[in-house]
Amino acid sequence: MPGAIETRRFDTPDQLLDMKDRGHISVVKMTDGTAGMHAIFEPGWTWEADEKPLLGGPDSCPMHHTGYCFSGKLIVRMVDTGNETRIGAGDFFVIPPGHDGYVEGSDRVELVLFAPPEHQH
Repeated sequence: MPGAIETRRFDTPDQLLDMKDRGHISVVKMTDGTAGMHAIFEPGWTWEADEKPLLGGPDSCPMHHTGYCFSGKLIVRMVDTGNETRIGAGDFFVIPPGHDGYVEGSDRVELVLFAPPEHQH
């Protein structure tokens, strides 16, 4: 219906990437294909050990991320160059495909990520 407002909640996701004691990613998908992700990464989380196996083992994360960090510190590394960027609480960010990352320090990282309808997860 044109002009209809749609709402979804991360506590009832369409998909859940469960990384056991290292965290999880709740994915909600809107009817137009737009996706939102709520990510919790616990201290000690690494993309290599905790998320890569759930994505089928690619060399690096194949997704483009746009998001906001609510808490913690996440180090994101571009695999081809080795350049690292620290994302922390209050940062709005864009991360291109071809990255990996890890939680820095002893605080939980909490992110919300947004993806346009053409996003494939």
